[in-house]
Amino acid sequence: MAFSFFHLLCHITIIFYEVHAANEHHSRHASKPESKSNIKALFVFGDSYVDTGNWRKSVGGSWKEPYGITFPGRPSGRFSDGRVLTDYIASYLGTRTPTAYQWRKGVKRSNLKYGMNFAYGGTGVLDTLVSQPNMTTQIDYFQRLVQEEVYQKQDLDDSMALVSVAGNDYAAYLARNGDDLQKLPAFTKTIMKQLGINLERIQGVGVKRIAVTLIEPMGCIPLQAASSSYKNCSEVFNLGSKFHNQMLKQTLQNLNQKSNSTVFVTLDLYNAFIAALNKLRKRASGSLGMKNPLKPCCEGKEKGKYYCGSVDGSGAKQYSICENPNLSLFWDAVHPSQNGWHTIFSSLRSSLHKLIT
Repeated sequence: MAFSFFHLLCHITIIFYEVHAANEHHSRHASKPESKSNIKALFVFGDSYVDTGNWRKSVGGSWKEPYGITFPGRPSGRFSDGRVLTDYIASYLGTRTPTAYQWRKGVKRSNLKYGMNFAYGGTGVLDTLVSQPNMTTQIDYFQRLVQEEVYQKQDLDDSMALVSVAGNDYAAYLARNGDDLQKLPAFTKTIMKQLGINLERIQGVGVKRIAVTLIEPMGCIPLQAASSSYKNCSEVFNLGSKFHNQMLKQTLQNLNQKSNSTVFVTLDLYNAFIAALNKLRKRASGSLGMKNPLKPCCEGKEKGKYYCGSVDGSGAKQYSICENPNLSLFWDAVHPSQNGWHTIFSSLRSSLHKLIT
């Protein structure tokens, strides 16, 4: 269980970063529809890796400069310089990025047919350290819209759900329990049990195709790679990611056996991140990329005090940005850049193809 403890430490660092965040190269990055999919709507649940603008502008760090400088050229509520995983999956399916839930009343009803994004950065399966809707509440929002007939049976038949949620629950556990790990196995079972219930709820509402992301290699995010001057990933933290992913795979396997179908498919972010890192390292060795792919493009001038987007009392910027974000893997200390997500997504196409054909 030693590496599970380090896994928790990794996640608590992430969630504190996201709490802080809360207080066009379009043609190159947009994926062309590559499948003959009949999916017309995408419903999204989870955290900052898939959130496209659900934090309120008044409190969300993702709504402040320099977020969004690559796309759409201004902050859009995404935790990146541009597009995130949701955008690439929607584009692959040949549909539009779904409307963020908080903006549902401000768009034309015709735009809602493309689905809806209920994800909020910093959230988890259970309550975390941010006062935003957890996964259960996100599904409540979804179910209410179906009951109100915003979405009907045909819409759900032609839809897919994307779920990206996990580590913030462990971060909250560690924050509340210190280094007491005796109850951790029981807590992990609680997480998986509730996640299973939540996924079955999405299925029960009428969605027949559900993609669930595995956790990325936590030892490779800049917060952890910083200890090696961004030269190497922490293998200890990566073991923690593998441990969680094994449990999640078993949970999804059980759900598929229960329904005697293949409703649930994993999107292997772990190996997709590793593949992207190796690809960008190769480019860097040929002087075609950032010298150090593990180094974030945007970072605070004083580690631990300032972050990407920080300003001081006089409004002066206390962060720096790399020369070309389109060569980076990571945008800030936690989140991939648009280029990072573009490269990561290329490894996920086969899993999506299996789900939608």
